[in-house]
Amino acid sequence: MVLEHALLSVKPGQDDDFLAAFEQAKRIISEMPGFIRLGLSKCVERDGAYLLLVEWSRLEDHTDGFRGSAQYEQWRRLLHHFYEPFPTVEHYEQVLSA
Repeated sequence: MVLEHALLSVKPGQDDDFLAAFEQAKRIISEMPGFIRLGLSKCVERDGAYLLLVEWSRLEDHTDGFRGSAQYEQWRRLLHHFYEPFPTVEHYEQVLSA
C-alpha cells in the first residue's frame, strides 16, 4: 500500500465551492483501479488549508493509472483552479505503526 499525501491551500473565500467540487471529484477517484480510500481533513489553525491522504494499492495506480486517465482530466477541471500555490504531492510507504 502507498499513501499519497498532499497539502492543499484553497484560495480565500472558496472553501464551500471547493468542498462541493470535491464531493463530485471523490466519486471519480474512488472508481479507479488500485484506489483503496481517501481522507480530506481541514486544518484547525489555518483557514483554507486541507490535508488530502489517498491510499493506493501501488504507486503506479496513482502515477500512471489515475494521472494518465481521462478521469484525471475531470478531477483536474473540478479542483485544480482552487489551489494557490499548487500542492506538492508525495507518496509514502508505512514503516511503523502503533
